[in-house]
Amino acid sequence: MDSVARISVQDVFYRYADGTDALADINLNISRGAFVGLLGANGSGKTTLLRTMDGLIKCSSGTVLLDGQDIRKLTPKEIYSKVGLVFQSPDDQLFAPTLFEDVAFGPLNMGLSPADVECRVLQALEDVELSGLQKKNVHNLSYGQRKRACIAGLLAMGHEVLLLDEPTAGLDPMGEYRMMRLLQKLNKESGVTIVMATHSVDLVPVFLDELSILSKGRITRGGTPEEVFDAPDDMADVKLRLPHIAELIYKLKHEDKMDFERVPLTIGEARREILRSLESSLKRR
Repeated sequence: MDSVARISVQDVFYRYADGTDALADINLNISRGAFVGLLGANGSGKTTLLRTMDGLIKCSSGTVLLDGQDIRKLTPKEIYSKVGLVFQSPDDQLFAPTLFEDVAFGPLNMGLSPADVECRVLQALEDVELSGLQKKNVHNLSYGQRKRACIAGLLAMGHEVLLLDEPTAGLDPMGEYRMMRLLQKLNKESGVTIVMATHSVDLVPVFLDELSILSKGRITRGGTPEEVFDAPDDMADVKLRLPHIAELIYKLKHEDKMDFERVPLTIGEARREILRSLESSLKRR
């Protein structure tokens, strides 16, 4: 990841036609190669912000820059050659009879040769762990497979920035983990910049680099997961909680007065911190 902003959201404000303020004073920079989370309760503005970044929604005021260019001055083709949005429900995005045809739709409309299209489709399916299923009817895929198929369609078009709306919603715990490992692989190994809207606080510290908390259309906190999750009262104010392991350690530290230097966010970190605390306690005896 470097410091070059792929997407820069500057003083963005958006109001719905009914007069509701959906976004207000949004400032956010997405660096090249980042894996960023937009965390918030339902109705906090996450989806609206993603659609503003993708150019589907034109902000009432403020500016969204894509690689330094005002997104309002770019053509849809210029935007979608770089950025792709994956909707929360895959059934809103998939439409072709077979998986191959669906993933091939974008490359075909880019004017690529049949050979290039086939190469891109097969590579994209491999990237999302759907190799060998190209002839399968999309409606016969599992829910998790359909979600990954949507991502494949964007990868086949060469998208370098993925905007994902609740990519783990509706998945079982193993499906959630598999999806996050896939996104992490695309980010770390392929250099895909990812912005992910979610309300799953337990997934965030394990996989994401940066995090912004949204509440009532405003960003209330931002930074690394460690920086964001250090104030449980602030999280409660926006109808969120700490990750379960962090909540446990926080209570042990502040209510039971156990000696913890920091509040860990993952099981591995918690194990090390507990062992360190026990060792420190034994030495004092």
